[in-house]
Amino acid sequence: MPSITRSRVNLTMREVTMASRPRLRSQARLQWDSVREKRVLLSPEGVLVLNATADAILALCDGQRSVSGIAADLSTRYNHVVDQEVLTFFNRLLQKRLIEFDDET
Repeated sequence: MPSITRSRVNLTMREVTMASRPRLRSQARLQWDSVREKRVLLSPEGVLVLNATADAILALCDGQRSVSGIAADLSTRYNHVVDQEVLTFFNRLLQKRLIEFDDET
């Protein structure tokens, strides 16, 4: 039992960095909601209605691109993308257990 608890603590203490390569967890998926006329992020725990920025970020969240690469891609589309805001968004999704990631080695 203690090792299970320890693993959970390590998972929640882990943070996304600019080198992380985030991807949606297998339990989460993006889907168009025709009632709301927006994309949503579905998970067993519920539904998150995405604004345009969150939708753009998650569309690039494929496990191949790093957070810095995603922010750079968004910078070509939008006037002002703040790396820290993208990083904060991913860390919130990590806390909700909606994403997972590999670190650059």
